[in-house]
Amino acid sequence: MLCRASGILHRSACAVRLIEACALMVAVLCAVIGHDASAQEPRKGGILRMTAPYGTTLTSLDIHTTPRAQDGIVAKAIHRTLYRWDSAANSPVLELAKDVTVSNGGLVHTFKLRDDAYFHNGRKMTADDIIWSYTRIMDGSKGFPGARYIRLIKGAVDVEKGQAKEISGLKKIDDFTLEITITDKVQPGFYLIDDTTTILARENVESGAILTAPVGLGPFKFAEHIPGSRLVAERWEKFYKPGLPYLDKVVIQIMGEAAARDVAFRSKEVDISILGPAQYVAYREDPSLKNGLIDVAEFFTRSMGMNPSFKPFQDKRVRLAINHAIDADVIIKRLIKEKAFRASSWLPIGLDGYDPALKPYAFDPEQAKKLLAEAGYPNGFEFEWTTSQNESWGLPVVEAVIPMLAKVGITAKPKLVEAAVLTETILKGDFQAYIWSNSSGPDPLKALKGFHSATPRTAGNYVGFKNADYDKLVEQAAATDDAANRTQLLKQANALFYAEAPIWFFNYNKAVMAYQPWVHGLQKNAMELTHQYTEYLWVEATSPAK
Repeated sequence: MLCRASGILHRSACAVRLIEACALMVAVLCAVIGHDASAQEPRKGGILRMTAPYGTTLTSLDIHTTPRAQDGIVAKAIHRTLYRWDSAANSPVLELAKDVTVSNGGLVHTFKLRDDAYFHNGRKMTADDIIWSYTRIMDGSKGFPGARYIRLIKGAVDVEKGQAKEISGLKKIDDFTLEITITDKVQPGFYLIDDTTTILARENVESGAILTAPVGLGPFKFAEHIPGSRLVAERWEKFYKPGLPYLDKVVIQIMGEAAARDVAFRSKEVDISILGPAQYVAYREDPSLKNGLIDVAEFFTRSMGMNPSFKPFQDKRVRLAINHAIDADVIIKRLIKEKAFRASSWLPIGLDGYDPALKPYAFDPEQAKKLLAEAGYPNGFEFEWTTSQNESWGLPVVEAVIPMLAKVGITAKPKLVEAAVLTETILKGDFQAYIWSNSSGPDPLKALKGFHSATPRTAGNYVGFKNADYDKLVEQAAATDDAANRTQLLKQANALFYAEAPIWFFNYNKAVMAYQPWVHGLQKNAMELTHQYTEYLWVEATSPAK
């Protein structure tokens, strides 16, 4: 949808910034495949060298077990989900199905599956593979992150609770026809697109081979993984899209340090690389690099989550005090180098339910002190803040916030962990506070359902949020057929979540990627810019990679 704030003509600087942000959102969401206007014929062959920038390792080659964006980079090359994201249309589209018919008031979706999709072991995919994959994800003893999406299917929660062995809402009509009954009147593509809902080959999983040599349905088949260094995937000749992929090989270089990525890119050792704040400033001012940048306002909300099991965070006044004690605008301007938009709620700009009338919490240390005193903490308190090294939302941000909190009497002690460990820590609830970057779109209902009291931590409710009024609003939004009414209900739920402040609302991410002049086919994926559908990428013969 287009940003609703684009027609607001207030004179305040805040409103102007909001209008500018919305204009950018409108521009970048009109994504087209390719980075230039030339009508070059895609070249067959060559190697693309990507970076995996979000840590020094991959969490697991079993994509069902990990929600990290780092692992999703690999998934886009090797695996496939029932739907994929179309950056040009700004919507999910069918991927592993050719057609879908909808009946029973929007609750029953009958998919005509592709009959030309082959796993990399040579076996054809059927409806059984989708049923098995979704059922595996709902194993309640495993806590798979994709459960938050599969829960949409009727009977999935029964499997999660151990009350059933089969998901009643999955019905095989024949090998290539699958009926899925869902519980809410929503577009299932927003749910069945996430990498954690990937369709896997049962034999690859049950043999344990997936951990060292994953078998997928994607355009590239696994070739090599050197932990902490790189993953290599080669063209799958039986990929179901005629003529694709173009590339012979994709090499994913694991490079968590921004300085290392910078050196590698400038020396032409990598072809595309995500930029951190410092690099963004340097590249956009460098005449030799500034024309090789693409950016997109991603559907991600950065925040500090507060664990309600830690006594001070049980009090709403304490959570509000933290939001008032931090000067987020200064951090975004000076540290993040304006490579972000200030968060004024959970839902990012451009989504139904986002309300431009909501204003960010004002930087007001005196109000913060007052709230802390009212909550019984006149001298403040101390807490442990778990973070990774990430330069855009990790340790550097924590270090900038610590003195701000100290001025109101709160002592924050950072606990630095590797990115993969951070994910595991959050899913287990083993923290007092954390800072992370979470997907908050593109479907607002899906994003807000993540905080429903019935949603477990492993399925998205990382802060254990519980509010009966909030639950009711989300449930009503899921049940209504009226789009306008749904938007209003989502707006109310979003505002209530903001008012309860279970997190410190930091920013919405602006992702920036640098590419070499010989690279073509990049997509402005607002879901996650590093998640490129690699079958569309190609390189000119001038590429130095051989």
